[in-house]
Amino acid sequence: MYRLLLGFVAVLGLSLSGLTVQTHPAHAGIAAFEDASKEMVVGNADAPVTMIEYASLGCPHCANFHRDTYPQIKKNYIDTGKVKLIYRDFPLGTPALAASMIARCAGSKRYFGMVDLFYRSQKDWGSSDNPIESLKKTARFGGMSGQDVDACLSNQQLLNHIRAKAEEGQKDHEINSTPSFVVGGETISGSMPYDQFKVYLDKALEKAN
Repeated sequence: MYRLLLGFVAVLGLSLSGLTVQTHPAHAGIAAFEDASKEMVVGNADAPVTMIEYASLGCPHCANFHRDTYPQIKKNYIDTGKVKLIYRDFPLGTPALAASMIARCAGSKRYFGMVDLFYRSQKDWGSSDNPIESLKKTARFGGMSGQDVDACLSNQQLLNHIRAKAEEGQKDHEINSTPSFVVGGETISGSMPYDQFKVYLDKALEKAN
């Protein structure tokens, strides 16, 4: 299903403004591949419970989760050291893939700030006739120039990494929609209110202790 939804390797060069894909783009304004491809984690590395989120930056339900539910999870579980969150890209469609690449190219220190920017501006770039130009406008607020974005989107190595991680999620956790979560090893599909997430998190904490 994931390949059918994306097919992005075949269409990337045409869809992303006709950019020429390179293996090792060199540009001072974007993060090195080693940093851009890191696991993006929020919370204490030694937290007893791990929560993995698979999300697409173009997914309205994912944006709703980050606006309405995530702040409460962060306050009550992540900031208190009980849970750590690993955020993994599962881009559905070429614009969402481009947004994922740009956020990662911003580097691990700016990554979650860029993710937040893209969720907040999702309606603008998601419905744009030229989503790449709209994404560039948003990326400027995160400190990336249009040239930075062009260099980022030419990075075949990063594209392959995102694709591989998404396919790994589908294989290991049966992820086929967004948002999806793995909490204490249990896969949960769909965005839920905080009170429902709390049940899963508390159950995982009880098992961990």
